Amino acid sequence: MKTAKLESLLGYTFRNPELLTRALTHRSWAHENMTGRSDEDIRAEENESLEFVGDSVLGLVTAEQLFVKNPTLSEGDLTLMKHRLVSTATLAEVASRLGLGAHIRMGRGEDKTGGRQKAAVLADTLEAVLAAVFFDGGYVSARTVIARVFVDELRAASPKGSLDYKTLLQETLQGRKLAAPVYALIRTEGQPHARTFFVEARWEAGLSSGSGRSIKSAEMMAASAALKMLQNGLAAA
Repeated sequence: MKTAKLESLLGYTFRNPELLTRALTHRSWAHENMTGRSDEDIRAEENESLEFVGDSVLGLVTAEQLFVKNPTLSEGDLTLMKHRLVSTATLAEVASRLGLGAHIRMGRGEDKTGGRQKAAVLADTLEAVLAAVFFDGGYVSARTVIARVFVDELRAASPKGSLDYKTLLQETLQGRKLAAPVYALIRTEGQPHARTFFVEARWEAGLSSGSGRSIKSAEMMAASAALKMLQNGLAAA
């Protein structure tokens, strides 16, 4: 594969180009071009396992960068900013800026349905590329590349500009091709002037709860809990 232009945009040259090739290989290409091969052989060629690592590497680098730039912010503000930065929408935007879609090895069927422009495909491929950098050059190289390609997003990150937990949860679920959550008031406690509301957020194979002095704040807490569950793999994805 001709990847010199992409490496230039990343600011990183691979010692092992095969890592980058795998990171750019969509499962549709592997299934179309490796007919008769074992599932294990196919998985060794496609990028899904790299996506898994890239998600964690990106999360760590983003958390580190946000803390260094905003050492006095609360955990809640930092969490909101981080969720926004690692969302499918943001990743797809960065991937588009890099022209990543043109470099993906993709099956003919997926290509014909506009796979190179799909936000989820672009986001997943970018995560795989970041994992490839990590395995090829280590954490410092991955951090340098992420700081380079996310420079505008990191610079613009602000707690005032961050979305609320409910919106972030909806974006996260949409990025995983799941329906939006449904919120339900379960019960209330206390006197009318000091009432506490208890709310549940339900989504496909997932459930979280939250409480607050208003229904809105209780929904926010339920959404925050849901995001943590999804991030930690405690709910269906």
